[in-house]
Amino acid sequence: MTSLGGVEMVDWNLAVATATRLVKPGPEVSREEAREAVAELRRHAAAAEEHVRGFTRMTPDGAADTPVLVVDRPGWIRANAAGFRELLSPLLDKMRARRGAGPGNAVLGAVGGKVTGVEVGMLLSFMASRVLGQYETFAPPTRDLPGAPGEGGGRLLLVAPNIVHIERELDVDPHDFRLWVCLHEETHRTQFSAVPWLRDHIEGEIHAFLGETDMEPSALLERLREAFQSLAGSGRPEPGEDGEPDGGNSLVELVQTPAQREVLGRITAVMSLLEGHADYVMDGVGPQVVPTVAEIREKFQKRRAAGAGRLDQALRRLLGLDAKLRQYRDGERFVRAVVEEVGMDGFNRVWTSPNTLPTRAEIADPAEWIARVHRKAD
Repeated sequence: MTSLGGVEMVDWNLAVATATRLVKPGPEVSREEAREAVAELRRHAAAAEEHVRGFTRMTPDGAADTPVLVVDRPGWIRANAAGFRELLSPLLDKMRARRGAGPGNAVLGAVGGKVTGVEVGMLLSFMASRVLGQYETFAPPTRDLPGAPGEGGGRLLLVAPNIVHIERELDVDPHDFRLWVCLHEETHRTQFSAVPWLRDHIEGEIHAFLGETDMEPSALLERLREAFQSLAGSGRPEPGEDGEPDGGNSLVELVQTPAQREVLGRITAVMSLLEGHADYVMDGVGPQVVPTVAEIREKFQKRRAAGAGRLDQALRRLLGLDAKLRQYRDGERFVRAVVEEVGMDGFNRVWTSPNTLPTRAEIADPAEWIARVHRKAD
C-alpha cells in the first residue's frame, strides 16, 4: 500500500488479513439460529431508538440515516482497521516524512510496514472477539460497510457472534440481553447524531494528542517493543503506590509527553461521560422493557471485573482497557449524581458546547460541574 509515493508505516491490508486469520471462531450456531439472532438485533436496535430518545430527551438530527449494521468478527475488524488508519494518518505521515525518501529507507519502510501490520492485526484479532457493539465514528463508508451520508458519516455496529457468546456464558435470557446491549449502543448513536459538534471535537482532540508526538520512528517502535515484552514477564507484578499490583503502562501512556497528558485528560473526561451516560441510560430504560435487567447487570459487572486469566488481564492493561472500565464506572456516577441534582434537562446542558463538557476533575466531583455550568448559566 502506498501513499503520496511513499510506503505506509502500517500495512493495513496485512493487518486486516492477519486479524481475520487469527481471530477465534464465534460460538457454534445453526444457520437458522444465526438468521434469527441477526433479525432480532435489528428489531431491538429499532426499538431501542425510541426508548433512548424518550428517556434522554435528546432529538437526533438525521439519526434515521445512520445505518445499523449487524456484523461478524471480520466485519468489525475491517471497520476498525479503516477507522484507525483514518485517525492515525497525520502521525504516520509525519513519521514517514521524518524517515526520509531514500531507496534504502523505502525498503526498510516496506519491511517495517509489514511487521507493524502483523502486530496491529494481532491486537485487532484480540479485540474482535470481545466487543459487543460500537458506534463507529471515524471510518470512511464503503460498499460493504456504509455510513451516514455527508461529512462525518457514522454507523452503529452490533457484533452478533460476541453477543451470542456472552449471553450463553452469563446464562441470561437472550432476548433481554440483546435489547439491553442495543440500548447502550443506541445511546452512543443518539449522542453523536443529536450533538453535531461532538464528532469533530473528539477527532480534533485525538489529532492534537497525536500531533504532540515528536519521536523518531525507531524510538516509538522501541517503546512499543518494551510494552509487548512486559507481557512475557513472570511472577506477581510489583505493587504500585496504592498497594495494588502494578501491571505497567498502557500503550497510550508509554508515548505521552506533558502536552499529551493535558489532551489525554480531556479525552478521558469526554469518553467517561459518553460511556457512563450509555450505562446510565441502559439501566434507566431497562426495568421498563428488560424484565431481567437486574440479573443481567449483576452478572455482566462480575464478568467485566474478573477478566479471563493473566494474559487477558495483561493485554487489557496494555491496551488501556482497564482505564475504559473505570470510564464506565466513573462516568455513570457523574451522570447519576447530576441527574439527581438538576434533572435530565439540567444534565443535558452538558451537550451545549465543548465548554460545557466536564473536566476530568469534574467527572470525579459532579458538584463542581453543576456549580460551573448551572451557576454561570443562571
